[in-house]
Amino acid sequence: MSNYLQEEEILKGYDAGIMRRILGYVKPYLSFFLLSIVALIIATVGELAVPIIIQKATDNHILPYHRGVEMGALSASQRGKVGPIDEELTISGIYYMPAENLVNLSLVDKEDLKRRKVLLAGNFLVIKRSVREIMEIAEGHPSIFLIGDNIIAITQSDLRSLDKDEVLTLRRAHYQGLSRLIWALFVVLCCVFAFTFAQVYLDAYVGQMVMKDLRTHLYEHSIRLSLRYLDKSPVGRLVSRVTNDVETINEMFTDVLIAIFKDISVMIGVTVALFLLSPRLAAVTLLSLPPVFVVTVLFRRRARDAFRKVRLAVSNLNSFLSEHISGMRIVQLFVQERRVHGEFNKKNSDLLAASLAETRLFAVFRPLVDFLSTMSVAIIVYFGARFFLQDSVSLGILIAFLNLIRMFYHPVTDLSEKYNILQSAMAGAERVFSLLDTDDRVSEPEIPVSLDKVAGGIEFDNVSFWYKEGEPVLRDLTFRVAPGETVAIVGFTGAGKTTITSVLARLWDIQGGEIRIDGKNIREIPSDVLRRRIQSVLQDVFLFSGTILDNIRLGSNISMAAIRNAVEVVRADTFIRRLPKGLETELTERAGNLSTGQRQLLSFARVLAHNPDVLILDEATGNIDTETEKLIQEALARLLENRTSLVIAHRLSTIRHADRILVLHHGRLSEQGTHDELIAKRGMYHNLYQMQFLNRDNV
Repeated sequence: MSNYLQEEEILKGYDAGIMRRILGYVKPYLSFFLLSIVALIIATVGELAVPIIIQKATDNHILPYHRGVEMGALSASQRGKVGPIDEELTISGIYYMPAENLVNLSLVDKEDLKRRKVLLAGNFLVIKRSVREIMEIAEGHPSIFLIGDNIIAITQSDLRSLDKDEVLTLRRAHYQGLSRLIWALFVVLCCVFAFTFAQVYLDAYVGQMVMKDLRTHLYEHSIRLSLRYLDKSPVGRLVSRVTNDVETINEMFTDVLIAIFKDISVMIGVTVALFLLSPRLAAVTLLSLPPVFVVTVLFRRRARDAFRKVRLAVSNLNSFLSEHISGMRIVQLFVQERRVHGEFNKKNSDLLAASLAETRLFAVFRPLVDFLSTMSVAIIVYFGARFFLQDSVSLGILIAFLNLIRMFYHPVTDLSEKYNILQSAMAGAERVFSLLDTDDRVSEPEIPVSLDKVAGGIEFDNVSFWYKEGEPVLRDLTFRVAPGETVAIVGFTGAGKTTITSVLARLWDIQGGEIRIDGKNIREIPSDVLRRRIQSVLQDVFLFSGTILDNIRLGSNISMAAIRNAVEVVRADTFIRRLPKGLETELTERAGNLSTGQRQLLSFARVLAHNPDVLILDEATGNIDTETEKLIQEALARLLENRTSLVIAHRLSTIRHADRILVLHHGRLSEQGTHDELIAKRGMYHNLYQMQFLNRDNV
């Protein structure tokens, strides 16, 4: 089976040119897109602020300890490293510095202070002498409190010897500060929620609007393409462009562009935060990341191949389903269910195998990244603990590192998985823009001529036409049709009968000669004006889902009186009256709830309601039974009255009363005349007539 619906290119790498064209559709919604980015930045900053708030809460309020050092023993360089010395934090020459200041000293400086025994062991809780209750507690325990002019201090171990109420009194300011940070954390989380919602909504809005505009542009472009292009392009492929390929672009907006921007922002923000908190521990952390990036690069390559195989298998399965569901009548008539079922199972199994291969790849990658991220956490805990024992980091910084590194790993996984969506969107966008760049349409005149009133004179002057180069269908065809004349066109299959009607309405452009309406070259008449004047009733009637009224009116401003008159003239009212809702009866897809003859009658009514000047009947009664055909013979006479008409018929009995009959043979005019004149000539028409009636008699 030919996989003509299969996507011709499954994946494509990043293309800056295509991306610029996609972003061109964002311009009308640029303000929303920029607001989405602003909301994303604010939400990302809020997410990064959470670990920092926790670090501040830990170091400043949960474990707000100081270290004692003899102020006079500090060298000038050491004084500069610990920052400005607050004279108020001294008791008897001992400077009680915040523990985070000690982190700024190098390991050599700390060892020097410890060796000289000027750095006091243990952590101290330092409290300002501002509350009477605190002084009463300190004076009640003179052996464990150090009392200065501005502060009092107590070691962490001695603090545990106090009762609960005394500890609460001493740490009241810390509880209040902690409460403020908790409220700040709550506000930050609310902001993250609000701005994340805004970002997701705005991003989805922009994506949907871009998708709407793209689909509108694509459909508007497609319906103006020539039949030359549409006939050689599978319908399934064109539908896929307007639906599936545009949807991949929407996925790129909603799942990739903003997500990638956020992931990169988070990774950069986390890296900056790590170095601001502790350059030494940040360096150790980054040294643990290369294995993750190596695994990610390898996964991306394998995932691309796996994703390609899945898309190919899906495409093959869709092609098979599209073709065989449409042709199920043939499958059942020729008892091919078992064979078709076997082919379906094979393609379904291919899709299953490809999907399982992709699943196995993700099943390995995600746990492996989790393992490596856990190893990174273990490395941070190990070195962080050592740095903590060396007074190089605080406990709050260590906790912040653990939270930040977890935030770092999610974008790493996310970016690798978003790569496939980006590839798919690039491929879909390339196919969409390839269709938009296709300029295969019937050209419109630069200086159109007016066609206000049409008498209906038709002239074919040495017209040549071919669908495929080197295979002419019409060969220097010349004939004239007088205004109001009914001309029938007959000939063997492939003689070019239907082609005449197509080129007359400029559904196809001729390659040679000239076609004129009332002496005006049809190339100089706008196609929409021309087609309003020339309309056809085809053998293969197409009706849209919707009401009967909608299918007759087709969006035109036609009065109900004109529609009812058209229905009565073609005798369609006889079955419409029997329908539950009359003209408002809903038709299913392709009017499957009507008979073939009823659909044909509606096509007559539709053309009559639009009141064309030139009417083309292309085997229009071929699908109508003999009884129905007799009913509409009078209607046809009224339909053709005062109109130029071209009637293509295989049943020669239906055209005996035509004003003139043209006989085509291999795209050339073989003979012409009335029925009786052509029978008398005993030429090709006579042979055709004899063959039909002999066949009818034999039957």
